[in-house]
Amino acid sequence: MAAAARVARVVIDSPLPQLDHLFDYAIPEELAADAVPGVRVRVPLRSAGRVADGYLVEVGDPDDGFEGTLSPLEAVVSPARVLTPGVWRLARRLADRSAGTASDILRLAVPGRMVRVEKAWLAARAAAPAAPPGASSRESLSESGASRESMSPLGAAAQDAAAAPAAAAPAAAAPASAAHPAPVAVRGYGERVLEDAVARDERIALRAIPRLVPLPDGTWVGEWAVTLATLAADCWRGGRTAIVAVPDHRDLEQLAAALAVIAPPAAVVRADAGQANTERYRGFLEALSGPRIVIGNRSVVYAPAERLGLLVVWEDSDPLHAEPLSPYVHTRDAALVRQELEGCALVLSGNIRSVETQRLVELGWLRDVGPERVTSPKVVLTANQQAPEPMARAARIPSPAWRAAREALNGDSGRPRGPVLVQVARPGYAPVIACANCGQAARCMNCKGPLHQTRAGSPPSCTVCGRIGTDWQCEHCEHRRFRMVTVGSGRTAEELGRAFPGTRVILADGDHPVQRIGSAPALVVATRGAEPIAEGGYQAVLLLDGERMLARESLHVAEDCLRWWQSAAGLAAPGAPTVLVGVSGPLARDFATGRLVEFAHEELVDRRELRFPPAVRLASVTGTEATVNEVVAAVDPALLVDVLGPAPVEPASRTARSGPDLVRAVLRFEYAHGVDVAAAVRAAVVKNATRRRRAPAGKPGYRPAPTLRVRFDDPEIL
Repeated sequence: MAAAARVARVVIDSPLPQLDHLFDYAIPEELAADAVPGVRVRVPLRSAGRVADGYLVEVGDPDDGFEGTLSPLEAVVSPARVLTPGVWRLARRLADRSAGTASDILRLAVPGRMVRVEKAWLAARAAAPAAPPGASSRESLSESGASRESMSPLGAAAQDAAAAPAAAAPAAAAPASAAHPAPVAVRGYGERVLEDAVARDERIALRAIPRLVPLPDGTWVGEWAVTLATLAADCWRGGRTAIVAVPDHRDLEQLAAALAVIAPPAAVVRADAGQANTERYRGFLEALSGPRIVIGNRSVVYAPAERLGLLVVWEDSDPLHAEPLSPYVHTRDAALVRQELEGCALVLSGNIRSVETQRLVELGWLRDVGPERVTSPKVVLTANQQAPEPMARAARIPSPAWRAAREALNGDSGRPRGPVLVQVARPGYAPVIACANCGQAARCMNCKGPLHQTRAGSPPSCTVCGRIGTDWQCEHCEHRRFRMVTVGSGRTAEELGRAFPGTRVILADGDHPVQRIGSAPALVVATRGAEPIAEGGYQAVLLLDGERMLARESLHVAEDCLRWWQSAAGLAAPGAPTVLVGVSGPLARDFATGRLVEFAHEELVDRRELRFPPAVRLASVTGTEATVNEVVAAVDPALLVDVLGPAPVEPASRTARSGPDLVRAVLRFEYAHGVDVAAAVRAAVVKNATRRRRAPAGKPGYRPAPTLRVRFDDPEIL
């Protein structure tokens, strides 16, 4: 058949769920040479002569029985094939699993086009030797022999252990090693235990070693960064791509520093949300150019990969891995689905074991791998040390913590002098204030937002609208004086500076980012997750506000606190004490004794009894009461465990009370029914999106947007 008679099947870049399918277009003769799968195209839409952007997914023959005339492609934007077959299959599978659209996934996977960068990349590829053309007569991005979702860890749980990884494609010849740094072996897990497991494309739940190590250039990083960098470099030397996803820029800096001494710079591609658009697109095109080591935050899991050999997710329990954009796919879930589709090795690792990962270990889907020698921080629980006076027992920094800090700063007890880390719960000076008379939380008189104090002696100000509360009075008792309820990092640093005169105090939080400090004695006050790395490690670590951290209402609160504490304890020097203030009970004992996996197991047992995730899956449906009831009714009750709600939803802001009242229902269902539940919910979403909505009075022609919102595996509702 002539090239011009072939059909281009295109996915349109649109958030509308009714457009989430492939559209057929005729390929004009003048575009036949460039109209290949993976390129960006522009296509006409039927209404009002509009033109839409999209990706050409498949080139094939016309469907049998079609007698109409297809609209032709408007243009091929670029000859660069930016959408690879693996990424398209992943986007389609994840969209179907989450009742979302594939175009929403592709916006995360493919950065915006930078013309100058792309032209330079195309010119460089044109100058390189051409690869032999494929022998297939039908080019397609959607051809895949992947198994059904019911055979994955995100599908039927009963069949998880029986599924075997697909055979990986034969590795290409290893890249030339003349300019490579010498290969480095993974330390602490046995000779080539992890390297051989990755070469066999195994799925691993890896226990990290909680310590700092120096690199040859003198930079200190976590042992986990060296371990993951070594695995990625070994995979790349075997001629395959490795992708490593980490939660934030601090972890990314450690990983990049470790890779800088293990792999050549040309082999490492960084995909960071903080990069400029040109740099991010240049890195994306580099990942298309052959086997690479691709590192980045949550969206890097969608990076293009030639012969994908390894997928790594570090700290999968971190909430930064939860995608805030539709269809809200978690990095861990995307990695699990991609591993199933491509048959590569998978490593889930972290300072603690997440409950979701523990479920996969107990199902046999992941193999538990730990270090040869178990190392745990030296933890002191102040709640187990009774002070003689009630005031001393209630102190925010009890005497054991003061003593540990003083000994570290002065070099007492035979230990070297060095910095001390003080972890606090909240940034700012006084994050929460209340009426000094009745104790009610202080609210802004303008928008009713919470008030806080930014520095000593300053008047209270609103955290929402920023208004200064110079004329504030309590709305309950009309009192005009307030008191601090919580102490933030700024006030803590001020108090410690007075308690240790002559000692340098360093504040590290979101407003005062600090990446690294030296080995000189200093007091470092940091919010959770913002702790800088000290050269040689901290000589003492004080974990304050533990009870306040645990008071947060969340299903993951214990898991989050354990991760924050373990991450801070891992920054201590060998043998240095980590003092946990004011927390007792099983969680504190598990932290002090290093029973991190046992904690995850016990947490999973409790979740199964309560039918909470990850024992079951859930989906939240938010909208007007009639719309929510319609979506719930569209799902076969036999597929569901139960339905919670609908219940009213409080607006995100107290000032955002315009619009209809919203309710939310929660569907709980087994993993084996996930595909069917998502299909039913998606059909209801499409039906709601295509329904004509009545225009408000006085606004003819205005069509309000639908209020329906669906989120599978919603982490915010429990």
